[in-house]
Amino acid sequence: MTATLTTLVNHQARLAARPVGMATAANWQFTEEAVAEPAEGGVLVKVLALSLDPAMRGWMNEGKSYIPPVAIGEVMRAGGIGRVVASKHPDFAVGDTVSGTPGVQEYWSVPAAQVARSSLSKIDLALGSVTQWLNVLGMPGMTGYFGLMDVGQPQPGETVVVSGAAGAVGQTVGQIAKISGCRVVGIAGGAAKCDWVVRELGFDACIDYKTGSVREGLKQHCPKGVDIYFDNVGGEILDTVLTRINLKARIIICGAISQYNNTTPVAGPKNYLSLLVNRARMEGIVVFDYAQRYPLAIAEMAAYLKDGRMKSKEDIVPGGVAAFPDTLNKLFSGENFGKLVLQVAEA
Repeated sequence: MTATLTTLVNHQARLAARPVGMATAANWQFTEEAVAEPAEGGVLVKVLALSLDPAMRGWMNEGKSYIPPVAIGEVMRAGGIGRVVASKHPDFAVGDTVSGTPGVQEYWSVPAAQVARSSLSKIDLALGSVTQWLNVLGMPGMTGYFGLMDVGQPQPGETVVVSGAAGAVGQTVGQIAKISGCRVVGIAGGAAKCDWVVRELGFDACIDYKTGSVREGLKQHCPKGVDIYFDNVGGEILDTVLTRINLKARIIICGAISQYNNTTPVAGPKNYLSLLVNRARMEGIVVFDYAQRYPLAIAEMAAYLKDGRMKSKEDIVPGGVAAFPDTLNKLFSGENFGKLVLQVAEA
């Protein structure tokens, strides 16, 4: 082991108790442990930045889902970008920049038996920055791309509405929809976010749900109805959009951030019979289903970033592991503007 490794300490955030409503300090335990050299076939990664996503709130809950819940006492699950600092694996060299699911900690040790199934993979910073690899080129971008293109199947001239339009997934959805020749209407909270998605991302319009009526906004900006709705928020906004859908509309259920901290059971959509009347389809998207096709989407969107057809906005918060609890809650208060990233170390 090198002298530098022997002196390193890994600081971690572990799930101490399952939250009821919004997560608080009582839900987290901060631990530290010595950093060890990897065993044969293993890799040690220094975490540079973590992706903070609404789905993390669901991972804290007990119960069956598309992915097992984080266990009590386990390092909190999180996607991230890091740099290899020690390797005994032939596919990874010291200095490689990698993506994966390191969790909320400063160092990620990946044993040989887990390398193949850990989602550890090398990334090319020539295609995008560290934070862009957590946004448009990362999990949110893949979610937006495959949710819209595979589930939504947009056609030129159709009207696409996306909620959470200034967030990580929403910004990708809207821009890909515009590239596909669609009319795009966002829904976001606050004038600054709405102005940004129209002026910078090229949306045709954006409805500010904090100051105006979503119903009236949809009437104004979607006079021909809604062909595709990409839902990131659930709740009343989903119900309202369902009243405006067209024949054969497609509704992509990506998330329901308005419901994640409920202390009462999540209520289903009240206006679901609109699906029957309009012979419409509502389908969920879980990005892991498309893992084999990520490289194709990454290559396409990296080209859009390079030629200026796409932009990637990240809200980068410093402070490392200690800042994780407060930073995560920014997602649910709507404080973040763009993809929320926790900086753990300097790139």
